[in-house]
Amino acid sequence: MRFFFRSNSRLKLSSAGLFMPLLFILACAISNSTIALAAGPKAADLVKDGQPIDLQQKKYQQLFTELKEQHQFTDQQLRSIFQGQQISKRVLELMDKQWEAKPYHKYYPLFVTEKTIATGKKKVLEHKKLLDKIEAKFGVDREIVIAVWAIETRYGSNQGSFNVLRTLNTLFDAYPRRSTFFRKQLVHFLVLCKENGVDPATIQGSYAGAFGQTQFIPSSFRAYAVSFDGDSKRDVWNSIPDVLASIANYLKQFHWTLRAPIYAELGHTLNDQQLIAAKLKGRKGRVEWAVVRDEQKLDLAPSPQNRPLSIIGLELPPGGKYAFRYVAGYPNFQAITEWNHSNRYAMAVTELAEGIKGKKFGR
Repeated sequence: MRFFFRSNSRLKLSSAGLFMPLLFILACAISNSTIALAAGPKAADLVKDGQPIDLQQKKYQQLFTELKEQHQFTDQQLRSIFQGQQISKRVLELMDKQWEAKPYHKYYPLFVTEKTIATGKKKVLEHKKLLDKIEAKFGVDREIVIAVWAIETRYGSNQGSFNVLRTLNTLFDAYPRRSTFFRKQLVHFLVLCKENGVDPATIQGSYAGAFGQTQFIPSSFRAYAVSFDGDSKRDVWNSIPDVLASIANYLKQFHWTLRAPIYAELGHTLNDQQLIAAKLKGRKGRVEWAVVRDEQKLDLAPSPQNRPLSIIGLELPPGGKYAFRYVAGYPNFQAITEWNHSNRYAMAVTELAEGIKGKKFGR
């Protein structure tokens, strides 16, 4: 395949009663069918595994120009990086089957287990001096740091087996729904590799382009990774001090408060429309602390800086008396959802941390 760059290309930013419910149901059915038809086939259905990526596409030519003009890559460097890049069909398949889509009663047992808790307790003891320093420097509770480490990579033992360069090219080229996002991550990835003297073809990670024991995406690495082992290299692959301090630094940047509440149980019903609306809105829904306290008739711990709370519904197993267990997420809970936007993820981190800290495990 002939490969070339166009040096003159430029980046472009580019009757009512009983009948009404039936009409509503029919309308929803038609609407959902229309959406399904409009959505068309999944990205993985449109490609073959190993299909070469067409580097002559306008979007790639624009990418190369940006890398040269803004980040000082040479034509030779870009040839070496991009020549022979291929689509990974498996990456596209996994992007539409993410674990966070599972109901909570199926999600949390993947991570909150007796074995994971026991290992976490050992890690807290093993790294006590390091965690003392991290708490003092970043103000993030040690059990939360350890729990994130556990859920992301099983305490560093599973950092991913996907080639990150191929993954990011696949998602930029063949995953239209988030192509713009992954283009940005591809640029960040190549820049961080250049900054750290790393061959981008050698980095392994997740099917979404995250890597290291922290499972940072490239932009998060550049923004939040720190060195905490005495050198100037931010090593989230092999340096435990860098790994744990980087997790803490990330949460600190989203206003974690040391030893502040993370969540509160609200019961199995929500007593006010404001709470219901916030729950339906998702992780960005917020309700004033006093409203939650008064409407749920609970003695809630104060919220730092009187900041509002999230309302989360955690799915219970079918067949029981209740469908949901509701909790209020404090600002610390919200900080975890900045790491991973899933409320289920944040709750699993929190409950794993509770187990590591000594709260009795079991439901």
